[in-house]
Amino acid sequence: MLKHGLIQELNATEQFFNNSIASLSSDDALYRPDPNLYTVTAHIDHVADSITWFIDGAFNRADGFDLNFEAMIASSSAKTDFDLAKQDLAKAFNHARSTIEAQDDASLTAPIPEGPIMGGAPKLAVVGGIVDHTAHHRGCLAVYARLLGKVPAMPYGDDA
Repeated sequence: MLKHGLIQELNATEQFFNNSIASLSSDDALYRPDPNLYTVTAHIDHVADSITWFIDGAFNRADGFDLNFEAMIASSSAKTDFDLAKQDLAKAFNHARSTIEAQDDASLTAPIPEGPIMGGAPKLAVVGGIVDHTAHHRGCLAVYARLLGKVPAMPYGDDA
């Protein structure tokens, strides 16, 4: 079944992200190298929100993807609690896994309705979107860690 591979991909993506941010702490929550960029916490919150956005847009919303990006950016930008953002990230990955687990192969391969976000792609393609988007933000946070004088862990190791 397709879902088992997708869940493994989500598990690995979560591990890679958590390894990448392991050197960061609540002391770094509001760090950002420029006022126009996300803080550490906002990055983590944005990743959590985006995981849910991908999953819900493909599987749980009759109207597809929410395109109010300004509201999503504003919401993440307002977050300040590092530990809560990490908890929300874990919840988002759990939501993604449970949603994928509930699908059969026909649902996973059904097309996303035509539109500006992955229109016509099989619904399972959102997992690739999650992987790619999450990698982008863990890369940003690895740079933030280095700017803070910290060494981010190797993302692909078993533990950070």
